[in-house]
Amino acid sequence: MSAKGSEKFVFISGGVISSLGKGISAASIGSLLESRGLSVTFIKMDPYINVDPGTMSPFQHGEVYVLSDGSETDLDLGHYERFTSVKLARHNNFTSGQVYEKVIANERQGKYLGRTVQVIPHITDEIKRRIQKAARGYDVCIVEVGGTVGDIESLPFLEAIRQMRIECEPNQTAFVHVTLVPYIDTAGEVKTKPTQHSVRDLREIGIYPDILLCRCKTLLTDEIRRKIALFSNVKTEFVISACDAACVYDIPLKLHEQGLDTAIVRRLNLRRAQEANIVPWRNLSKAVSEAKQEIVIGIIGKYTSLEDSYKSFNEALFHGGIANKTRVSIEYIDADNLNARNVKQLLKGIDGILIPGGFGARGVEGMMSALKFARENDIPAIGICYGMQLMVIEFCRSLCGISDATSTEFEVPGTPVVDLMEEQKKVVSKGGTMRLGDFECVFEKDAPVAQIYGRKKIVERHRHRWEVNNDYVEQFEEAGLKVYGRNPETNLVEVVGIPEHPFYMGCQYHPEFLSKPLSPHPLYEGFVRSICKRKKKS
Repeated sequence: MSAKGSEKFVFISGGVISSLGKGISAASIGSLLESRGLSVTFIKMDPYINVDPGTMSPFQHGEVYVLSDGSETDLDLGHYERFTSVKLARHNNFTSGQVYEKVIANERQGKYLGRTVQVIPHITDEIKRRIQKAARGYDVCIVEVGGTVGDIESLPFLEAIRQMRIECEPNQTAFVHVTLVPYIDTAGEVKTKPTQHSVRDLREIGIYPDILLCRCKTLLTDEIRRKIALFSNVKTEFVISACDAACVYDIPLKLHEQGLDTAIVRRLNLRRAQEANIVPWRNLSKAVSEAKQEIVIGIIGKYTSLEDSYKSFNEALFHGGIANKTRVSIEYIDADNLNARNVKQLLKGIDGILIPGGFGARGVEGMMSALKFARENDIPAIGICYGMQLMVIEFCRSLCGISDATSTEFEVPGTPVVDLMEEQKKVVSKGGTMRLGDFECVFEKDAPVAQIYGRKKIVERHRHRWEVNNDYVEQFEEAGLKVYGRNPETNLVEVVGIPEHPFYMGCQYHPEFLSKPLSPHPLYEGFVRSICKRKKKS
């Protein structure tokens, strides 16, 4: 299988330990190449056997990031879209499960002409085919290999990209290895052995990195960089410090200052690359550092022990803060620990609350206690997907006389003010079968949310099975909870809110997936603005 073509590839691997920041590194490289006038795209290759992360617990893999076409993907695709202008699709993220599924289907259809099906060449050929398909039409395709060098699960992906270097033209590929250079307090110095061993493991399988991104606390000295270069067979100028940063959006600037984008441009011989225009990132960094006001937003959910479960929420709130020249601090509150008796105490010092998406009955009473407290005390609150449904249930219980209001998702007797969507009632398979991806919403005339967006029709990303039951809309609207927006085709309730409240609004979709630091989502910007306004008055 030939890999020759006009597209260039940046392959990113990781070593020593997981969670070193390969995703942020890939996104930062993409942002820098875009700043040079190049078109980029991304691929995340995940080594697990699941077909996608859609059925995985957030505790296992963090949030599920949903694309416009309805793909349920790895959270790193959120980094890619936030840091760049790219709009990704399902071919930009694939797993070992998808690859093996396709190869087995081909074998069943007789496409291998009776040959023995093996990891090499059949699995690796399928991986290369997917990489080449996703890269077509772009100047540079940035490919992140999930996992860590040495993991048995990642070997087919690493073997595939090793083959691609041989099959490609000399200046068509760049290999970037993200590794760790720890500072040992007891020794009072940084240690390069983990990086040396990681590069050795990579070289043993035939991959020779061109650039090393060394995760470290502070900039590595020239002496340390020369030592790493010597033992890793990498040029000293291509040993780059990937330091801890106060703000994740400072990372492209820090990497640019060390010449990372220049190194990649040189390695790939990208002749049409312009000088980097990093002014927007500098302005962003300045805006973050100059923000003086601070607010505290409580995220009340059921996966709060792992911050990555709410990665896009965290970032969207941060973006809303940037737009309002405000520092946003987030306090995670486990809904299981919250109830009507302690809600006032646990929400003390909280300026606004966010109820995120979720599934199942666990923690709902705690989340509804928080919503009731916010509603009754004029505390700005936003409910996303599941959070919006809980807004409706709590309101119906408290103000509509429907004391047993519930969702059929909770599997308890009661009045189903939230019910399973009609199209979902015959669904058996769980993976990839929810209402997923882009759907329209049309706002009611004079709805406050239309003023926030500045338009009457929007398209947002969805991920849900249950919906507000239209049979009860008239009752809760008469009591003061208004429907602000609906889907024009299905009449599905998309947005609800209380007009008299400083900000009490829920949406069935996930606006956080469309928020970027350089263009904050209007709903999160408006939410933060309402909190700032209320805080100034108090």
